Amino acid sequence: MFLFRAIGVFFSTVFFGSISLILSFFDATGRKQNHIAQVWARSLLRIAGVTVTIEGLERITPDGLYVVAPNHLSYFDTPVLLGSLPLQFRFMAKRGLFSIPLLGTHLARAGHIPVVLDDPRAGVRTMNAAAKTIQEKRISILVFPEGGRAPDGHLQEFKDGAAYIGIRAGATILPAVLSGTTEILRFGSGRIQSGHVTLKIGEPIDTSQMSMKDRHAVTARIREQIVQMLGDRI
Repeated sequence: MFLFRAIGVFFSTVFFGSISLILSFFDATGRKQNHIAQVWARSLLRIAGVTVTIEGLERITPDGLYVVAPNHLSYFDTPVLLGSLPLQFRFMAKRGLFSIPLLGTHLARAGHIPVVLDDPRAGVRTMNAAAKTIQEKRISILVFPEGGRAPDGHLQEFKDGAAYIGIRAGATILPAVLSGTTEILRFGSGRIQSGHVTLKIGEPIDTSQMSMKDRHAVTARIREQIVQMLGDRI
């Protein structure tokens, strides 16, 4: 079964990645590529035998501009979010992912944003670029406030990136909680398991009247909501 899933994931990624690459030459906005990525993500869920329950979807306005800020447990978080959220969004990803054949090409041409982790100045430029993307392209951005996956499954300290981008863009911040993805694809493992995932959407945080001096307080509000939604699964 594991071999079947691995082969299915590989061919699905190659197939939809190729379509995305071709579309990128005809769609400078990246919107069609985002749609293909959503279809790809749903195919991965089916291949892996993963079901998803979504709570709080009514809190999302389809034409709203958001900084989606979920916890981060697994590489499988991204397919779950892509396949579940009814939004046009781009995500911020480690720069190393952009060097992976096919995947990196898709990420770059679709308008996703590479993140440099070891250069504070480059980090500020990246956050400003993300805010500009929200304002100019009228799309949302996905940011993992922890900055990376939690190796032990426990919630880590949050960085201010999501709050910074939200305030800079005047966008609404959307806290979210994923649970169950650790069991689907564990940290450091390449073995995908079937199972069930829950995605909870928190209370939107309006930043339109906020300034940069509020970013630490906003970060604390995001984390507080996520802690409450996680309950005893922290």
